Amino acid sequence: MRFLIIIPAHNEENNLPFTLDSLKQQSFKDFKVVVVNDGSTDGTSKVIKKYTETDARFETINLQKSSHQPGSKVVAAFKNGLQTQDFNDFDIICKFDSDIILETNYLQTVANAFIENPDYGLVGGLLYVEKNGGWVYEGNSNKHHVRGPMKAYRKECFLQMGGLRETLGWDNIDAILLQNLGWKEVVLSELHVKLIKVKGADYTIKPADYYGRYFYFLGLNRFLTYVASAKEAMKIKSPSFLFQIISSYEKCKSQNLELKISKDEQKVINQQRWNQFKKKWFKI
Repeated sequence: MRFLIIIPAHNEENNLPFTLDSLKQQSFKDFKVVVVNDGSTDGTSKVIKKYTETDARFETINLQKSSHQPGSKVVAAFKNGLQTQDFNDFDIICKFDSDIILETNYLQTVANAFIENPDYGLVGGLLYVEKNGGWVYEGNSNKHHVRGPMKAYRKECFLQMGGLRETLGWDNIDAILLQNLGWKEVVLSELHVKLIKVKGADYTIKPADYYGRYFYFLGLNRFLTYVASAKEAMKIKSPSFLFQIISSYEKCKSQNLELKISKDEQKVINQQRWNQFKKKWFKI
């Protein structure tokens, strides 16, 4: 097993060294890292240079500065890094964030999981954040979903599902599509990945607008969107939040914004969400 690890990085001079150091310290050594310097205006390029000049496994490319858009920008940067490499040289394709810290056995454990389980398509650990002087489980998603900062795909699975989509919700779309193709998404709970900063802290989009856009670009129909919106509103006990999310969704729909998934993929996603809804509420 050989890893190709793509790391998009925008103004991460303070966090990136922790990520790259944790990769250099891996017990598993057969990997290539491409750090995509995505229009950084701080000292990120200098940080990257320290690694590319001393370790041939580390490479970099530089992109022009662009505005931050949740989801699409990071995937676009990832794809730019991917284009610099030959797929034939690798077995596992990784999209890692530039602000995570991996345990020294992380890559070895992931490699073993792929080797021992031919039906595994996507593998990752659990995210932990710093709180009150210690590291605690992030808890933003269920423990069976591999979060965006630490995706590792079997190459065959990655190619079959058509890679990642430049859209909000890409890190849920991938899981649904690969499972529809017969691959498994697996979280190795024994692997703890430290997340240095809180995701979304640099987003300027309002929460309600985020959810509305997320549900739209995920390809959800109205019924499932309204159900999901109600669920989010119930979490904070705010009826107005429900209507704000729906308004954002309907605005995207009226503008007929381009989706990065096909009609058939929309059907797959909606069916999966509908099945989840029936299982939870009707025990079907």
